Amino acid sequence: MTKTALVTGGGSGIGRACAVALGKDGYHVILTGRRMDALEETAAQIRAGQTTAISCDVTDPAAVDALYQQIEADHGRLDLLFNNAGNNVPAAPIGDIPPEDFLKVINVNLVGAFLIARGAFNLMRAQDPQGGRIINNGSISAHVPRPGSAPYTSSKHAITGLTRSISLDGRPYNIACGQIDIGNAASEMTAKMGGGVPQADLSIKPEPVMDVSNVANAVVHMASLPLSANVQFMNVMATNMPFIGRG
Repeated sequence: MTKTALVTGGGSGIGRACAVALGKDGYHVILTGRRMDALEETAAQIRAGQTTAISCDVTDPAAVDALYQQIEADHGRLDLLFNNAGNNVPAAPIGDIPPEDFLKVINVNLVGAFLIARGAFNLMRAQDPQGGRIINNGSISAHVPRPGSAPYTSSKHAITGLTRSISLDGRPYNIACGQIDIGNAASEMTAKMGGGVPQADLSIKPEPVMDVSNVANAVVHMASLPLSANVQFMNVMATNMPFIGRG
């Protein structure tokens, strides 16, 4: 039986790379995000008949419920969720961050992640055979912040708590939950790294990045484990980025 995987934020960057890698690993990949054209671009990189694209705003509870209703109707089950969708706003000291910017990040990175994980949990709990795996996309910022990153860092610290809670709640239902914390994977969000970004001492320095395929390979590895085993937390980062000893 072909396993099914849902990838949120599947239209670009890390989500696209992981979706393509999961497709190569034999999953039927369900892609979701707000932009159908971007999802279709990702789908074109996965073997025909092995992917489905469904537009969904992860911050809308009704849209998320409809997403899982369609997954259940079309596939009968969900084996894997890569809970990846996220956004950010320009860096600024906390006093200069408009409340609406904070809420914009929290609504996608935390509320959206909660709604998507909740839907996956309910489907995995109800299906037969019962169980599945949820992989949350954290960040190096789930451990330590960058200057001017209060919204994003707050959201990613919260994802760690969400991961731990799901891990406990999932035990009676054979649902495993882990988190991948990614540092400086080459994507649209890290395009500015080469030109220099603020450091803890407020200097501006370029930072190394790694190919996004390294993240995709790590997600496939986490997904490959039997449900009796779990990678609870994994850091995948550019070797020489400022993380160990940051600040």
